[in-house]
Amino acid sequence: MEYKFLIVEEKEDGILLVTINKESSLNALNSEVLTELNTLFTHIDQCEKTKVVVLTGKGKAFVAGADISEMASLNASEGAKFAKLGMETFMKIEKNSKPVIAAVNGFALGGGCEISLACDIRVASTKAKFGQPEVGLGITPGFGGTQRLIRTVGPGAAKELIYTADIINAEEALRIGLVNHVYEPEELIDKALEIAKKIASKAKLAVEYSKCAIVNGIQTDIETGMEIERQAFGLCFATEDQKEGMKAFLEKRSPEFKGL
Repeated sequence: MEYKFLIVEEKEDGILLVTINKESSLNALNSEVLTELNTLFTHIDQCEKTKVVVLTGKGKAFVAGADISEMASLNASEGAKFAKLGMETFMKIEKNSKPVIAAVNGFALGGGCEISLACDIRVASTKAKFGQPEVGLGITPGFGGTQRLIRTVGPGAAKELIYTADIINAEEALRIGLVNHVYEPEELIDKALEIAKKIASKAKLAVEYSKCAIVNGIQTDIETGMEIERQAFGLCFATEDQKEGMKAFLEKRSPEFKGL
């Protein structure tokens, strides 16, 4: 499928590199971009050959935020509808069966920070900037920022970022646990692909079941979460890769996983 604002590249080992390509507006998220992302991640979720996704932005921004030119004239009902589109799209990323790595190459503000939070792993360039500046525009975060940020960095840090609209650099993002790693700009994509390749080398269904257990379990109490994990663990024993993985371990060789 052809996309107007997305560049989709198939890499080796079942890795997909997706670049948001709306450089003239610093990759700002309008309804068109959100709809394309929604369509793409629906397809990715159903694609058997895709194992891992790396998401980045074109130019000096990852995603500079939601498109203010589209939002400025909205009324309350229209604002809620726009938020729903963003939330549904980002949920397609968070609950996607495939792990998604955000390679944050520059500005990740507002909706840009929020889309990175919907990803499983965040790695950042030394030039990256993060923030939820919405209260400075007279609005709240609208694509999940009040919910995902607090779950990622804890209540204190999340509330300070949201209430003050402060912008932080990559090192501070690393310190508070918003990102996993920080790399030089020229290394960022290669390093993200390295992580993706490592994930892709493991048992595909085991990775997918692990993601499902984590994403669903974190929303529940510990007992319910344990039951979700128990079910996922059991399902692994119906896969060929479980047999191959344990056989290879006992035979002291590298496993040859087939994703089955």
